Amino acid sequence: MHFKLDDSLGFWINVVAGKMKNELNRSISKYDITAEQWAVLSRLWEEQGITQKDLAERTGKDQPNTGRILDKLEKKGLVNRIPDTQDRRIVLVYLTDTGCELKEKLIPIATDVLIRAQRGIDDKDITYLKQILEKLSRNI
Repeated sequence: MHFKLDDSLGFWINVVAGKMKNELNRSISKYDITAEQWAVLSRLWEEQGITQKDLAERTGKDQPNTGRILDKLEKKGLVNRIPDTQDRRIVLVYLTDTGCELKEKLIPIATDVLIRAQRGIDDKDITYLKQILEKLSRNI
């Protein structure tokens, strides 16, 4: 079998993901937030009081990396980790007021990055692409 990198779906997914991550990093840098931290904050804006393990799964990251991201967000005063009242071995993650307030500033910026990336692509094609990417993710 002949392999050509430019024909590799994995290569193109990686290229696009890298470009989108770099653009998001550039766009939100004035708030001292990285794309990695953005993903964690975004999940917490959707639901607070979840475990680090759940947060890792919902952001597609491993637990040690998620822990390091939470350490940084905690130092910035954006999240708190609080032991579960029923099982102190479990630590739940919550946003601080400052972490909640960032949502209003960062969501429009991230939305703009997506709009620019999707320029010229029909909504139905975007929906279809997401379906294909979800299938690829399940296959691996």
